[in-house]
Formats: sequence, C-alpha cells, structure tokens
Amino acid sequence: MNGYELLSYIKTMDTPVIFITAMGELEQRVHGLRAGADDYITKPFEIVEMLARVEVVLRRYHKTEDVLQVEDVTIDVPSRVVMQNGKQIMLTMKEFELLLLFVRNKNIALYRETIYENVWECNYLGDSRTVDLHVQRLRKKLRWEDKIKSVYKVGYRLEV
Repeated sequence: MNGYELLSYIKTMDTPVIFITAMGELEQRVHGLRAGADDYITKPFEIVEMLARVEVVLRRYHKTEDVLQVEDVTIDVPSRVVMQNGKQIMLTMKEFELLLLFVRNKNIALYRETIYENVWECNYLGDSRTVDLHVQRLRKKLRWEDKIKSVYKVGYRLEV
C-alpha cells in the first residue's frame, strides 16, 4: 500500500496526516495535499521545523486541548493543575508528564521505553524501576490502581 492509499483510509477516521517523504517533486506534493494531507514534508528536513508543523496541525484539529477530562480527573495543562472530584492533587513534574502521556494515549499499551523517553526526554537505558516507581506513585495519588494496568512484557495502559 502506498501513502496515497493509506491516506484515503486514515482520513475516514478524522486523523491528521502529514506526509514525510523523499518524493519532493512539485506534482507529488500537490497530489498529496489535494488528496487530503494536512502537510507535506520532504527529506531532508530539520526536526525543529517538523515539530512546529506537527504543532500547527494538532492545533488545527484541537488535539492540543488546554483542559483534559478523564473519569473523575480534570487536567489544566497550561497551569499544570490536576483536580479530582474538586480536590487538587499534588503531582511532581514527572508524575504530571506521566499522567499527560497516559491520558493522551488512553487505552493504548505503552512500552516502558516509550514512557521513559517521553517523560524523561532521554534514551532508555534498560532500568524500568524508574518508570515502575512513578506509575506506582501516580496510581496511589489518583487511586487509579484499577485504571492504570500493567501490560505483561510491555509496560502500562490507562484503561477508561
């Protein structure tokens, strides 16, 4: 399946699409955009520019909401305030980032490596105790022992 065929399938799910490809001819870029892509980036590219383009597309799709609601928890992202049933829950910076990662990827199994690299923003070195410890603390603070599930030989999943 090529990118254009995949695009026609993905667009039915209201999912933003950015082509990242080595095919940089004008007619290919125009074809991708007319087919429904939200942006078209040709290789080589700078990571900073790609991230800026992703942010623009996410804003357009309202995927970067300022307030997130999951179950009995409300997360005000800009102010970094977490409320549960009207009561503020005090989280460390890493616990907050971990919660955001789970909420933005609810019902998806996340590998420990993925969690570590997203929350701690550095390469995973094989020590899963850091992730496990923070997940355990987050579960306890939110009383979500039944919602943040361990996934055998993978990592964790927020089930809602």
